[in-house]
Amino acid sequence: MTAQPEMDEAKVEAFMEKALGDLSGTMAIGLCHLGDRLGLFKALAADGPSGSRDLADGLGLDERYVREWLRGLTAAGYLEEPGPGRFVLPPEHAVALADESGPMFLGGVYQMMPAAFAPYERLAEAFRTGGGVSQSDYPDSLWDGMSRFTGSWFETVMVHDWLGTFPHVVEKLEQGVDVADVGCGAGRALIVLAQAFPRSRFHGFDNFPGQVERARANAEAAGVADRVSFETVDAAQGLPGRYDVITTFDVIHDSAEPQRLLTAIRAALKDDGDYLMLEINCADRPEDNVGPVAAMLYGFSVFYCMTTSLASGGAGLGTCGTPESVVRDLTAVAGFTSVTRSTAEDPFNVLYDIRP
Repeated sequence: MTAQPEMDEAKVEAFMEKALGDLSGTMAIGLCHLGDRLGLFKALAADGPSGSRDLADGLGLDERYVREWLRGLTAAGYLEEPGPGRFVLPPEHAVALADESGPMFLGGVYQMMPAAFAPYERLAEAFRTGGGVSQSDYPDSLWDGMSRFTGSWFETVMVHDWLGTFPHVVEKLEQGVDVADVGCGAGRALIVLAQAFPRSRFHGFDNFPGQVERARANAEAAGVADRVSFETVDAAQGLPGRYDVITTFDVIHDSAEPQRLLTAIRAALKDDGDYLMLEINCADRPEDNVGPVAAMLYGFSVFYCMTTSLASGGAGLGTCGTPESVVRDLTAVAGFTSVTRSTAEDPFNVLYDIRP
């Protein structure tokens, strides 16, 4: 018989506390998605201390469900109860839960979570047989949530915080140049750029037709459709035209063929152009990617980023698959000679200015 290892009881207890905390957090995320979807957070932020009946009547909801929701998120530390039956969303929490215009807003992530889990059985099968989950297997709410999540970054930090670290690129955009965004998604980044730099012309490319339709509708609603166009294109096969600035925002690590895509980007970039690559802020050594942020990133990798790449027989780099060393290697092979990392501090992303 194999001798059983002697266990450290304090370590067992510490792990059980962590595991139960993670289970609690999972339930809190589900409750937060409901609060975002049903307008409960925004109502609490606007109205101040509220009871379950006040909230239910104001939003046309069932009071019993609202009461349980309030109790659950108070227990989780998201809400406070200064008086019996009166609940408050602290302003310090509202920036993440109710302020959709701010860079800390998490509502888009909460919306993405159920959608990311939707093809769960298909993903489990991929663990057994290989392959992956294709983009078409996810519900539309995933793309809507992704647009809301990244859109808050684009609208608050992209121009001044990220691009501001590369003033020569800002000068080009102000003068008026041709810009291509590869993997444009719902077009939020290009719309922001078009609003900030009206003299430039913007072209978005995505290989998912549903996203291109969303991007066109968003550009029309924003009033910039006259200088922003979107097209369904597999950019790894080549881009139509040549551009002064090309951008990818969290695209390369998702790509089925990252090396081929980067080579196509180099071919489409003018010799005096700038390629702006936004990628995940992760460590070169996988063993250094630890802690809550890294765990979240690896989760997104399994449930979306890596599996959608593998579904196409791709490289499957994964969310943490493009640290700076990999960025430098991939772009060098593609024909680029210069990589400059932005000095902007961000726990999730890094912007690179990459030149021929």
